[in-house]
Amino acid sequence: MSDKLINFETKKSVHFSLTRETHSHFRIACFKKSLSMQEVLEDLVQRIAAENPEMIEILEDIQRKKRDTSINRLSNTDAESIFNVIESDNPLSSE
Repeated sequence: MSDKLINFETKKSVHFSLTRETHSHFRIACFKKSLSMQEVLEDLVQRIAAENPEMIEILEDIQRKKRDTSINRLSNTDAESIFNVIESDNPLSSE
């Protein structure tokens, strides 16, 4: 057998975008604790993977915000469509 050590831990690269403000605040918060952004994100993701109750609660909160945003966007679009129909079929208009 070879004397080479086999590293079974493989890494996966993740790319995503943050707003400049979010990135800078996150970077500063990590710097204040002498942590890298990589270390913080790795720990948070591990907690999510382990189904830590606090992290699952945060995920559910994010899910609610996303759903509410979608509902509000649809509601605004529907309201606009209804107003357009009313406006075009208005019997009181001078046209």
